[in-house]
Amino acid sequence: MNLKDLYINYFVSIGHKQIPSAPVVPENDPSVLFNTAGMQPLVPYLMGETHPYGARLCDYQKCIRTNDLDEIGDTTHHTFFEMLGNWSLGDYFKDESILYSFNFLTKVLNIPLEKLAVTVFAGNNDIPFDSESYNKWLSLGLKKERIAKTSDDNFWIAGDVGPCGSDTEIFYFRSNEEIPEVFDPDDDRWVEIWNNVFMEFYKDKDGKISNLSKKNVDTGMGVERVTAILEGVNDNYLSSIWIDVIKLIEEISGKKYNGNEKSMRIIADHLRTAVFISSDEAGIKPSNTDQGYILRRLIRRVIRHAKKLEIDPNSDFDIKIASLIIDKYKDYYKEIAKNKEVVFEVLKNEKTKFNKTLEKGLKEFSKITKNNKNINGDVAFHLYDTYGFPIELTTELAGELEIEVDIEGFNRKFREHQELSRSASSGKFKGGLASTGDMEIKYHTATHLLNAALKVVVGPDVHQMGSNITSERMRFDFSCDHKLSDEEKKKVEELVNKWIEADLIVEKCEMNKEEAINSGAECMFIEKYPDIVTVYKIGDVSKELCGGPHVKNTKVLGKFKIKKEESSSSGVRRIKAVLL
Repeated sequence: MNLKDLYINYFVSIGHKQIPSAPVVPENDPSVLFNTAGMQPLVPYLMGETHPYGARLCDYQKCIRTNDLDEIGDTTHHTFFEMLGNWSLGDYFKDESILYSFNFLTKVLNIPLEKLAVTVFAGNNDIPFDSESYNKWLSLGLKKERIAKTSDDNFWIAGDVGPCGSDTEIFYFRSNEEIPEVFDPDDDRWVEIWNNVFMEFYKDKDGKISNLSKKNVDTGMGVERVTAILEGVNDNYLSSIWIDVIKLIEEISGKKYNGNEKSMRIIADHLRTAVFISSDEAGIKPSNTDQGYILRRLIRRVIRHAKKLEIDPNSDFDIKIASLIIDKYKDYYKEIAKNKEVVFEVLKNEKTKFNKTLEKGLKEFSKITKNNKNINGDVAFHLYDTYGFPIELTTELAGELEIEVDIEGFNRKFREHQELSRSASSGKFKGGLASTGDMEIKYHTATHLLNAALKVVVGPDVHQMGSNITSERMRFDFSCDHKLSDEEKKKVEELVNKWIEADLIVEKCEMNKEEAINSGAECMFIEKYPDIVTVYKIGDVSKELCGGPHVKNTKVLGKFKIKKEESSSSGVRRIKAVLL
């Protein structure tokens, strides 16, 4: 039995309900391109919505983080990873949470107590030392020398305002050396494996801290890291999660992993992530923006590193590896098997486009070097960013012509690019809990009315394909094979405003998923919902499976105005609208 199954079985046995993994592309959350943590899809419930499965939840969640994309190739970083999580929504708190974590690690996984250490919140001017967590760990047999008190690393908040609280992080001694008597969190041999966050406070925009009426627990543990630890390997890619993929790359390339680690890790990691992005029901395709840009970068990086291993880029090497990855995960995530032909098509098409781009890049390189004796950092970065030329290729080609390349200038430009990417990533992630304000709730409710209106005006086969909401506007993607006429747009707008003016009541109810679908309730991705679902009904015009939150009645939405209607991708149109 693997780690995911052991984890779910344990928490179900102590009263938790398993919830399905949310899609990798978040629904109605503009704060991130992808779900980056297990807690992210649960934001409405951490904010106070009632979860249909109750107050004790657990899951394994598909996550994608791209802020350290350029670090992929080492032993521990991954773009796609799985996060194990268990939650208490106003039920148990620190005492039980710590006990459950301790029992799972020591009794289910059989990790020796002497291999564990923890950090707890030391306190600051606003919040006292977390003596409850400290004393709980002592009562479970941890020596005081193995409990470190820190401030900055043991306090959690999403963004600048919102629910917050202390956390306790659990560490494992990942080394064959003698275990130090005193735990030092800065000693790299101690690896964090689990984090239990205790949300008991609220921080407002003025920095004032107050107590929450309902206290929540949010925990997270990475599958890849813990699997490697349990199997006693210091390279994640030598664990059971990756070893068969690495062996296949060895077989395809005719080369050994030893000496070619970086390229093989990048190919394995990036293809796994590409499989999960392109099989997601959101229908992401390689492009120059948002999720599509990330998907394009991943696939093109795979092709570049395949060439380094002297793998023929025109062969079906990527399809073979993707097929193995799909087989490994299909029992846990049904969509990757269901959409495997889509995955193969995405890989094939992007490979063809990239080969053409490389040809264009070679022509651009010839133009640049025709009358120049050096290539400055900006030009080298332009070749990298626009044509996919790694700096090694630029220097190799330039060397043949005895032309110098400003590598330092390229590296400076590259670091600027990384910093911008990281800032964008962290800026997006800061949205999270703090970004669900009144306007976002209004726009979220308005998407239900827009969806219903499109079904009336365009046809019943119209379905929501995605949405992106901020406090200033809504973006709504829907299935449609034609550009909406001015008359269609006007009718949709008028219908939504008619329903707003009608002051319709927004009702919430819980029911069996099958019963909800049979009753005519609309839903975006049926796979993401648990067996018991929340359905929001707006008068007699809309009924949808949704997590919320929503307004109580439509009158508060104001006036609905369509600003733009355009193509999103093949067979998908996009409406941008505002509430006035």
